[in-house]
Order: sequence, then structure tokens, then C-alpha cells
Amino acid sequence: MSYIYVLWSNKLQKRYVGSTENLDKRMYEHNHGHSKFTKGGIPWELLYQEEFNSLSEARKRELFLKTGVGRKTLDGILNVNY
Repeated sequence: MSYIYVLWSNKLQKRYVGSTENLDKRMYEHNHGHSKFTKGGIPWELLYQEEFNSLSEARKRELFLKTGVGRKTLDGILNVNY
């Protein structure tokens, strides 16, 4: 299985969207400084995840969620009001 996931950093007040085949390992990497981009936001909290049959499907969804329409969709899923 593969996943897309959404993380939240209280420190940065930002969320991060990613994809992986091993969510537990990826969370460990994010929270232990193994990812250059997320290193400054430790600790990261898992807000949301979706499961897919393949990594290519998960990556397509990840790319969508990083677009303007995708961010608005994610805001709706997470009930975020700005």
C-alpha cells in the first residue's frame, strides 16, 4: 500500500503534504530531522492520510493536493477556515 499524508507543525504554523509506501518510517524521518525540508518544523503531527494501491496513484493525489484547487479541497476535508 501507499499513502498520501498531511502533517502539521505548530512551530511553523504550516502543513506539509507528502506520499510514501511506509508511513511509520516516513513519520520517523520527519520527526528526527532526516528530511531537509521539514527539519525546522519538528515535531510534526499527522493530520490526515489516504491509502492507495500504488505509489504512482498516491503521488498523483499528492500533486493535486499541492495545487490551488487541491489546497482548497484539503481545507474542506480538514475543516480549515481562514
